[in-house]
Amino acid sequence: MTKISSSDVRKVAKLARLELPEHQIETYTSQIEEILTYVDQLQEIDTTNIPPTTRAVEVVNAMREDSVKVNCSREEILNQAPHREGDFFRVPKIL
Repeated sequence: MTKISSSDVRKVAKLARLELPEHQIETYTSQIEEILTYVDQLQEIDTTNIPPTTRAVEVVNAMREDSVKVNCSREEILNQAPHREGDFFRVPKIL
């Protein structure tokens, strides 16, 4: 017994506003039939003790404690600038 007929495919195509060529209706009918048969196979699997998930592999954030590490002093950083004015970086005017 088939789960879907060619008239069902035509109806769904019309609802989805798809223009299907008549020669492809049977192809789509058989493909959808195969999909529905596979879904029936999946329905037979016992999932009573399986928790629902949103993805196949669970994604977990890798968290670490924030810690302050002083690598350079303020003076060392300012000395690396191409231009310096006192305790500040000197940059060109942008107008």
